[in-house]
Amino acid sequence: MAKSLQPAQMRTYFALTEAASLLQYAVAQQLQAEGGLSYVQFEILAKLVDADRPLTMTELADSVVYSRSGLTHQAALLEKEELISRAPSTEDQRAVVVDITDAGRARVAAVLPGHLDVVRGLLFDALSDRDVTALGDLMTRVRDHMRDRPPRSAAPRKSRTSRDRDK
Repeated sequence: MAKSLQPAQMRTYFALTEAASLLQYAVAQQLQAEGGLSYVQFEILAKLVDADRPLTMTELADSVVYSRSGLTHQAALLEKEELISRAPSTEDQRAVVVDITDAGRARVAAVLPGHLDVVRGLLFDALSDRDVTALGDLMTRVRDHMRDRPPRSAAPRKSRTSRDRDK
């Protein structure tokens, strides 16, 4: 039988998930309104800008919390808008390399000021500098604990027949 959460744990869990949902909703609204981007599209572009080098689809899948098929679909949409390019890797025949285009960099630059305003206004304006440090330390520890598991890209894919059988 599963052990129940303590009241403080339950309160913390619900506060965390609600705050994250409210923040992501506001960010998604801003990104769509100012750049025609979904949150995951922005995340893909931002990770490519931050990496300052092309990434493989596997590297993106491991860093973006999104399904492989969903990531492939979002990458196709970004490629269609010429915000990224995809090509076979010259080092690994099985890998696909993703790079951001100048148009992709421009789109990130266009939405970034509004994005920062939303994040600052909803998250950081409610916190002191000490709170920001404490929250950052706590969330880094939680994230690292969650990421101690093998990345999703390392998990075996279920075959269509096994998925159908599991239903």
